[in-house]
Formats: sequence, C-alpha cells, structure tokens
Amino acid sequence: MSDLATLTATEQAALVRTRRASPVEVTRAVLDRIAAWEPRLNAFVALDADRAMAAARRAEEAVMAGSPLGPLHGVPVSVKDIMAVEGLPTRRGSKLSDPSPTKHDAPLVARLKGAGAIVVGKTTLTEQGWTAVSSSPLTGHTHNPWQHGMTAGGSSSGAAALAGAGCGALHVGTDGAGSIRLPAHFCGVVGHKPTFGLVPYVPTPNNGALSHAGPIARSVADAALMLEVIAGLHPADHVTLPGGFRRDWVGAPDLRGLRIAYSPDLGHARVDPGIAEAVRAAVPAFQEAGAIVEQVTPPWGPKGPAIERPIWGCAMLPYIESDTGRRALQDEGLSACIAEFEGMSFLDAHAAQSRRFAYAAEVNTWFAQGWDLLVTPAASVAAFPVGRQQPEHWPRHDWDWLAWAEFSYPFDLSHGAACSVPCGRTMDGLPIGLQIAGARCADALVLRAAESFLQARPFAPAFAA
Repeated sequence: MSDLATLTATEQAALVRTRRASPVEVTRAVLDRIAAWEPRLNAFVALDADRAMAAARRAEEAVMAGSPLGPLHGVPVSVKDIMAVEGLPTRRGSKLSDPSPTKHDAPLVARLKGAGAIVVGKTTLTEQGWTAVSSSPLTGHTHNPWQHGMTAGGSSSGAAALAGAGCGALHVGTDGAGSIRLPAHFCGVVGHKPTFGLVPYVPTPNNGALSHAGPIARSVADAALMLEVIAGLHPADHVTLPGGFRRDWVGAPDLRGLRIAYSPDLGHARVDPGIAEAVRAAVPAFQEAGAIVEQVTPPWGPKGPAIERPIWGCAMLPYIESDTGRRALQDEGLSACIAEFEGMSFLDAHAAQSRRFAYAAEVNTWFAQGWDLLVTPAASVAAFPVGRQQPEHWPRHDWDWLAWAEFSYPFDLSHGAACSVPCGRTMDGLPIGLQIAGARCADALVLRAAESFLQARPFAPAFAA
C-alpha cells in the first residue's frame, strides 16, 4: 500500500475487489507517479487524466454497489497510439496523421475497458512503428527510465518506458519486427508478442500479416492476465483465432521434460560481448527448473536477414509521400527505408512473400520436430543514445536498425509466440533482455518458462534498483 502505482496489476485488482483500495486511489497514485516521471520520460502522446479519474469514480461506484467486477476492475492501463481510444486522436507517431478524436475503441481497448481497466492515455511510438528506437517527428525523444538520454526502444517506446518507471502495471504494445520485445529489453521489463491472430488488431493492417498486439508489464503474471482479457476471436479481424488464452501454471512453473534450444547468435547475428555473456549466464536457470537445454544453431537462422529486409520494406511502402513538402515532415530514416524499396515491383513483393512463407514453415516445423522453446538474446545491444538508429560502435546506416535486432523478427515472420524478460545489466547498469520463443499457439508455454525464469532470477525494476 506504500505506493499503489508500483504494485502489479494482480495486486491492484485484488485490493480493489477486497475494498482495501479504491479505483480512485489506485488511479490517482498512477497519475501522480506519471506526473513525477513524465517530464523525464516523454512517454505520452495524450495523457487523459480527467477522463481516467471520471472512469475511476464510476468504477468505485460499481464496487460500492456490489456490482460484478471484471478481472482488471480499477486497474490503470496505457494504450500505444497506434490503437484507437474513443475521444482521443490516433496519431501513429506522425505529423501527417489526422489529429481528430477517434469515435470508437479498438476491440482490444474495448475488452480492457469491459474488464474494468482504466485507460490513462496513449503512449509514444516511432512514426508508423517503423523503427525500434524511441524517437518520432511528432513527439521527439522518449527516454529510458534507467538513464535519461538513452533510447527506450521502440516502436512501443512510451509503453516500455512507463512500465520500467513503475508508472502503472499494464501497457498495450504492438510488434511487427520486435516492437514489444525490443523496448522491453531496453527498459528492463516483460514484453510478450502473442501468436499472430491471438489478439484482434483492428483495422487489420495490409502489411503482410506482420502486426501483433500484446502486453508490456513488469511481471509475467500481469502479462498473462492482460492477454487473457484481450485475446480471442473478433468479427472485425478475420485472422483472429478462437479459444482465447489461459495460462497453464499456478505457483512455481514446472519445466521438467521440456527441450529448450539455446542459440547465442542464430548462426549469423553480431552480439555485443556484454549481452552475450549475460544471456549465456542466465541459461542454466532453465536447466535448474528441470528443462533439457542444448546449444544449437537453427538451420533457418542465417536465412533471416535476406528475407526480412524486403518484407519490412514492403510494409513501409504505403507511407510513400510524393509531395516533397509533406515528405519533409516525415522521419528521415523512414523516408530512407521507403526510398530503398519503392522500386520493388508487384512480382518482387510477391516473391518476397513466397520466401517468407517458406521461412515461416521451416521455423515452425523445426519446433515441431524436437524443440519446445528457443532461448536467445532479445537484442544484440543495450540502450544507446536517443537520436541514433545504431550505437556509435556499430556500422552506421541511414535506416537499418534491424542489424542489431536479428533475434526478434523471425517470430513475426513465423507468427510464433515470443517474450522478452530481463536477465541482467551491463557494466553501465542498463538492462539486458533474454528472449524465449516458441511455435504458433505456444503462448502459455512461453509465458510459463518466462515465469519460471524470473522466479529463479528476480530482476529489480529501474525505480527499485
């Protein structure tokens, strides 16, 4: 009770249900903490404090009236500004977007509100979610809670920064090449990219079936709780899966008998030594929990870069601006990415998708033929200064941030489940993430392993370190 804002969502919801704290008290505590941190973080596109407090008062009235309460009743959440929230604009990190308030909630937002959650505002992202650093033309730099001036990662920048600072327990992120897991890695929190189609994403993007939506939190249990609320079939998203999501563990998860592959580089990725050593030192935690762990090089690993770049370029092509004046308002890196791929023909794009489908089949078949999970670094580098696409000690490129993010996009391409959990810190005190990945529909297994890991290797957040 000393700081309601930094409790887990599970704890906040329990306090509300048992009337030991009110939704008003919890929401006010989160908003006060945001007010203290936000000048340093720059994590919000739109902070909606007045409407959040009004919703909290209504939630309190429901508690006092003895009404049925949802699993997130009175729990504050933030929403990445790529998803619609009624009454707020959806700016997508771009000066070229429509500033008019949206008249409806995205399905996952409606589900959160239906479960009793209180939306406190919309968080920053990179323009159109194109890059994994934390800067956009619309909002400027979002800063890492561990060290001001360092990137919080992206594209779900504000969500991860708020989670790392203890400004609420639950945050909605999206992920097309790592945009949930990479900022989670940089900010020392948990980020889960669900199986493609597990969570409705509306309007469904025409970007090659890359976009996933999922939770960013400080605990695996909270990520699972949010996923239980937002997952499931929805008529407005034709690719959503039936059945929803339910966690399959209670207490200390059992990993006995699981076959876990560990790959330090997927057979091709450059990794900074401090990152590699932290992940290597963390892997025995899975063996201690009963899993069989073997270091491997997946045969599909080295194929990733040549498949991902044109797929990512195709995904960015809808944002071509022919008007030079409008293009000047666009992120320079996004413009450079578009320029590299705007000459692709339909046949080029079609061939790229064919290669992607074969790659996805190979990844998922590899899991099916003997591996339950794969453990890798979440990224090759720790947080570096804002305003850059690559750390200073890496080769410079006008747009290619993927060079240090080779571990995340394979599971966007294959539609598998993947989660980043913190596993250590650099010599400079910055967080390091470890990725646990699986095949399609392996979300419960991935999260069970993530929970087991963090029970064995607890990690103190930025505000407690």
